[in-house]
Amino acid sequence: MADGLFISLDGIDGGGKSTQCQLLLDWFSRNGHPGIVCRDPGGTTLGEKVRSILLSKNTENIDRSAEMLLYMASRAQLTTEIIRPALEADQIVISDRYLLANVVYQGYGGGLSVDELWKIGHIATGGLNPDLTFILDLPYDQASKRQQSERDRMESLPADFFSRVQKGFLHEASKQPDKISVIPASGSIQAIHAQIVAIVSEQFPIYQSNS
Repeated sequence: MADGLFISLDGIDGGGKSTQCQLLLDWFSRNGHPGIVCRDPGGTTLGEKVRSILLSKNTENIDRSAEMLLYMASRAQLTTEIIRPALEADQIVISDRYLLANVVYQGYGGGLSVDELWKIGHIATGGLNPDLTFILDLPYDQASKRQQSERDRMESLPADFFSRVQKGFLHEASKQPDKISVIPASGSIQAIHAQIVAIVSEQFPIYQSNS
């Protein structure tokens, strides 16, 4: 039985997920709650190898179902090896993406069945879901301008793909308002962080700042 707190951050690339993951971890640490940040796909030796396959531009003509299952395999290893042990040790776990991304990218974006993706994901994660997910919502044209490094295979997909993905994130959020919070990501880094902290403090008062 997991005792810690599990939070994931998601949204299209360029929204500032990695930055906000670290800021949130720092906030928890300052308030006496140790934790970890992990990334999905990745986070384990196996997961990082799978990640390199999935994101490499040399991975051509990959079948959508094969792509989806590779993401699921990486997540299964991450959940078993990293996330569950940390939660059982009463730690905070903050994941840069989790199952929701798989559902949205391969479902809404790639055309696979959303219902089937949730079912397969339940098997891959052993039914473990984040206590709270933040979607950093940013229009694709703005997110694209923020990406300064060379784009990987997924980031190089056409704009209409990301339009479907963004709509998918918002649709899933509307179905789970108690678990998924949408944060407009066009503001400053500190303003976004403040919104995230406010929601965490409201939903989980035990973790709120005493300062």
